Amino acid sequence: MASSITSVTLQEGWRFKQGGRSSTALLLPANDVPTEIYRDLLLNGKIADPFQNMNELSVRWVADETWTYSHEFETPAAIRGENMNTMLVFEGLDTYASVYLNGELILEADNMFVAHRVDVTTLLQVDPSQKNALEIVFDSARQKGLELVKEHKEHRFIVHQTEISRGPVRKAQYHWGWDWGPLLITCGPWKPVRLETYTVRLADVTIEYELSDDLKIAKGKLHVRVEGWGSDQLLLGFTIGKTEYWDEVQDVLKDGVLTMDFELDVDLWWPRGYGSQSLYQTRVYLETTDGTPLDEKNITTGFRKVELIQEPDANGTSFYFRINNVDIFSGGSCWIPADSFLTQLTAEKYRDWMKLAAEGNQTMVRVWGGGIYEPDAFYAAADEFGVLIWQDFMFACANHPAHQSYLVSIETEARQNVRRLRDHPSVVIWAGNNEDYQIVERYGLEYRFEQDKDPQSWLKTDFPARYIYEYLLPKIVNEETKGVPYHPSSPFGNGTSTTLKVDPTVGDIHQWNVWHGTMEPYQKLPDLGGRFVSEFGMEAYPHTETLEQCITRADDRIPGSMAMDFRNKAIGHERRLVSYVAENFTLRYDLPGFAHLTQVMQADALGWAYQAWRRQWGAQGQRKCGGVLVWQLNDCWPTMSWAVVDYYLVPKPAYYVMRRAMEPVTVSVQRKFRPWTVRPADALWQRDTSHIDMRAIWKDVEFDVWVASNKREELHGEVIVKFISIRSGKELSAPLVKPVKIAPNGTSDVLQNHTFQLPHLEDDKTPFDLSKVDPFVISATLSIDGNEVASDTSWPDPIKYLTFPDRGVEVKYSDDGARAFVSARRPVKGFVFSEKQGVKLSDNGFDVLPGRMREVAVEGIEAEQLQWMYVGM
Repeated sequence: MASSITSVTLQEGWRFKQGGRSSTALLLPANDVPTEIYRDLLLNGKIADPFQNMNELSVRWVADETWTYSHEFETPAAIRGENMNTMLVFEGLDTYASVYLNGELILEADNMFVAHRVDVTTLLQVDPSQKNALEIVFDSARQKGLELVKEHKEHRFIVHQTEISRGPVRKAQYHWGWDWGPLLITCGPWKPVRLETYTVRLADVTIEYELSDDLKIAKGKLHVRVEGWGSDQLLLGFTIGKTEYWDEVQDVLKDGVLTMDFELDVDLWWPRGYGSQSLYQTRVYLETTDGTPLDEKNITTGFRKVELIQEPDANGTSFYFRINNVDIFSGGSCWIPADSFLTQLTAEKYRDWMKLAAEGNQTMVRVWGGGIYEPDAFYAAADEFGVLIWQDFMFACANHPAHQSYLVSIETEARQNVRRLRDHPSVVIWAGNNEDYQIVERYGLEYRFEQDKDPQSWLKTDFPARYIYEYLLPKIVNEETKGVPYHPSSPFGNGTSTTLKVDPTVGDIHQWNVWHGTMEPYQKLPDLGGRFVSEFGMEAYPHTETLEQCITRADDRIPGSMAMDFRNKAIGHERRLVSYVAENFTLRYDLPGFAHLTQVMQADALGWAYQAWRRQWGAQGQRKCGGVLVWQLNDCWPTMSWAVVDYYLVPKPAYYVMRRAMEPVTVSVQRKFRPWTVRPADALWQRDTSHIDMRAIWKDVEFDVWVASNKREELHGEVIVKFISIRSGKELSAPLVKPVKIAPNGTSDVLQNHTFQLPHLEDDKTPFDLSKVDPFVISATLSIDGNEVASDTSWPDPIKYLTFPDRGVEVKYSDDGARAFVSARRPVKGFVFSEKQGVKLSDNGFDVLPGRMREVAVEGIEAEQLQWMYVGM
């Protein structure tokens, strides 16, 4: 059915200039809208590429200037019809924008996250020979922010990571720079601008439903809000799947809202790995009673039941998701905006990102509160691939204000975005902010959780944003969407644990005592978890090709150069990254070697965490850990950071370690970690080699083996554990063979606190001689019905105390160049193919053991063109 609405996107032919309307600066051609100022200055050769070298420093002036965008367009012929309404629609203006049409001010915008509809019916040129002049003046968000800080002296502005000007500005906070991204405060029409003409339109469509107890029937209501029509003769119809419903509206519309009931047999939408991603196309159409089409909307949605389970148990209070009555372990990652220049991103690229997450067995992605509410394409891809979305509201690391105009803007922002995203089955939680309660705790702001339950009184404290997070936003989520839980913050405990202290018994935690904080050894991560770990991470370099593209001088392509250090925005990275590498590996300081060691170190850290915390998933009623989200999945520019996939969608080895740890059925083996800085009091025989517990590494090795499964049926298998000499590649004893009954949707221990003992290597009177000991790896493989389904390897830590004589590595290739086969005569640690754009590997960043060939499928390059490296090479 055709619609009577005409919509013209004002995409081409835009121009821009420096200064406001009165500026005499030369108008320059702009990119097609959506666009932003840095891209347009680059287009015209006015600035150097901010992503290369240290050019970011040379473009910071751009953020302090006023910029004007202009466009001319013809008045659509449809406006001359009777009862026609014409709107200029701005889906997003970044950020402080004054909009003029034919010289008249029609809009003043101050929130990047808000869309605007302006009635211009009477303002357009009526003479067909005359064009309409549209001008948008963008003032500096940074300067406006500084002005607002001075204006609102009643508020204590506190921000982390950046300067204070971002605190009162409703704009993507990462534009001010972060500890992984550059300072590039953009402006411009960052979303489409269009001219829309209609008599009547479907302004809003909501599908509200409940599932039957057996989850087979969806019963609910379709709510439709109609704008622009005063007649009482309308027909409303909609189709869900193959079922069609019609209703004749006889009464004058009350507030323009129509409601229709429906009942439908449904196939459920499931997270990836738990079932199919059934999606339903819903068409809603509006006609006059004589059949004249007025408007039509199409919505894609899925039917699922979402619960956030927070119940008392032996470990405190649980925190995990239950989808369609099935407990879901939410292993995945945190998401930042995928570009500093958002208008460079396409729907295809968003789909590529979400596909990559899904192929990495990631069940959940958390949209971090310092970025943006992502475009529809992001969530559509999550729906398609079955990736659950944890959605933060856009507040991060600050004491945000709550004066009246700010609250009005926040309410509009929240309602618009909740409405836009509510039909996506992938969105399963809204969280109020990122780490703002840590600001409260660190600076001693007033927060009396139990004593003060009056929202109005919160506005009078030095933490007025509590009103936003604990009253306004949950109210909006409850009113605008049904069945999706709300969480005040990430992290957040129960009001008394909010949590800089990190309370592992309640709520979600951000675990930053590895890398930040006390800089614990990453081998301690298994003991540093909580009920849901929504942030933790470890830095690593990207593959060298990525660095070579953004650091153009060969002399700068060394670790520790000014260009390298400038690009890594993490505070203290010069000490932290080198410390973690040097603590665990024999340091190499050439770029390929150092990059490889950082990657293997990051992969090791994430392996310790994902395996151990998935083990704590336990069984129903004993869910000690409900999910793990690494900081972070992606980058916004080419750099070294905590990302497991770089800016160009090239995975680091950690991505593959996560994928293996999150396989539907997997086996894990981990040694018990004994801190190297602690000397056991009872180890009289131990030789003091600086600070290492020799017994734990070389002789009496205590370890665990377990199996994790997200299958809903019980499985039976066999685990084989081997002890292989690193020096010779030979097995040091007969393997252990253990039958295992694999519990459904849980973890099953195979060996607990098991000790493997070697003969005495020396007596207490003999000087310790490392050449006479025989360190070993522990290998565990899981087979089901005679087929190997998973394997894992545990190495003695730290790796740097090992020596690696010739490993006997051999890499062969299939005749068609589509596969590589890696084998070794002795155990190999951290075998990594160097990846690049356009290349896709089925596996990478793995260990190689004697007698176990690793097969890797290769796309985008001939397999024999791959370069590779391993520890000690």
